[in-house]
Amino acid sequence: MAVFVFDIETIPDVELGRRIYDLGDLSDKQVGYVMQAKRREESGTEFLSYEQQRVVAISVALRTRDTFKVWSLGDPNASEAEIIQRFYDGIDKFTPDLVSWNGGGFDLPVLHYRALRHGIVAPRYWESGEEDQSFRFNNYLNRYHSRHLDLMDVLSSFQGRARVSLQAAAMLLGLPGKLGMSGDKVWDAYLDGQLDVIRNYCETDVLNTFLVYLRFELMRGRLMRDEYHAEVARVRDVLAAQGKPHFQEFLAAWGPPPDVISQGPCT
Repeated sequence: MAVFVFDIETIPDVELGRRIYDLGDLSDKQVGYVMQAKRREESGTEFLSYEQQRVVAISVALRTRDTFKVWSLGDPNASEAEIIQRFYDGIDKFTPDLVSWNGGGFDLPVLHYRALRHGIVAPRYWESGEEDQSFRFNNYLNRYHSRHLDLMDVLSSFQGRARVSLQAAAMLLGLPGKLGMSGDKVWDAYLDGQLDVIRNYCETDVLNTFLVYLRFELMRGRLMRDEYHAEVARVRDVLAAQGKPHFQEFLAAWGPPPDVISQGPCT
């Protein structure tokens, strides 16, 4: 079984904002800030409604029987439609178990609206048992099914007041966390032409999520302790072999592996 850990990064859909608010003469930067201001007036938060968020990066950690790989879908010049189609094509190809942090509450609903916008075809993702009976009681759409594991949702026992951020979970486990970047900085980074920084940040979020997932698999007995350590070592080895600066920064912040873990927290 393939495991597909994913994360997205978004910016204001300024094309949509221009149409909604009749802002044809304003720059992208100005339109984005008007959209956030309008949202703040309406709801008390600048966090845009899901359909107004344009996807600029989707990063994935793919674990198969023989492979571990982390990358961002498409090249930096790829359109939103292309990277979203690539995401769903991966599901069509591998039928993986999806893993996310708040994917059910944010990433997947955004992808639904944006896929609708672009006419994306994703039959395997939307399967609920009509064509494949194995999806009747275990599909990607049901909150309590296992084809999509939203770690934030499950670890909080589906209780809103018990949810924590990915950053908090990463700090709990001694993982690198955000490394100076965060979602609220993505729009400014995009305006500055730093799409590579956004994609790198998205990839490190995926790494944090994958490592939390490994610990969860250990906790629920799906990985033995030696298997857990082997998986963690595989991640370290893959990142070191690629030699990319953001992976090297991640490794440096992660620190050395422990020798033996018998009791207490695993780092």
